Amino acid sequence: MEQNTAIEAFAALAQPTRLEAFRLLVRVGPKGLPALEISRQLGTKPSTLSGHLAILKRAGVLAATRHQREIHYSANLASVNALVQFLIADCCGGQIENCSEIVALLERQGTGC
Repeated sequence: MEQNTAIEAFAALAQPTRLEAFRLLVRVGPKGLPALEISRQLGTKPSTLSGHLAILKRAGVLAATRHQREIHYSANLASVNALVQFLIADCCGGQIENCSEIVALLERQGTGC
């Protein structure tokens, strides 16, 4: 992942409602949720949430598909994985033993989300 792409993703996530929506969609996994269900679960107005979801989609951390009249959002797990890899690529100067907590967390969670 290029630095500018990572910066765009971090900028998109640097807002409370967007971060909540992103974390919700990461929790539910690849199946994702319809926009109205995201709005319901977050207690956010659909019109407000729409703009936030669009920003996350433009940043590449969400994917959207249309199912008839409804837009269904999911976390772009490939992008999430690339972002995590970008963050830890140079962790501890290659001395992986210094990053044991990070590695253990990733192993417990699985690198494929």
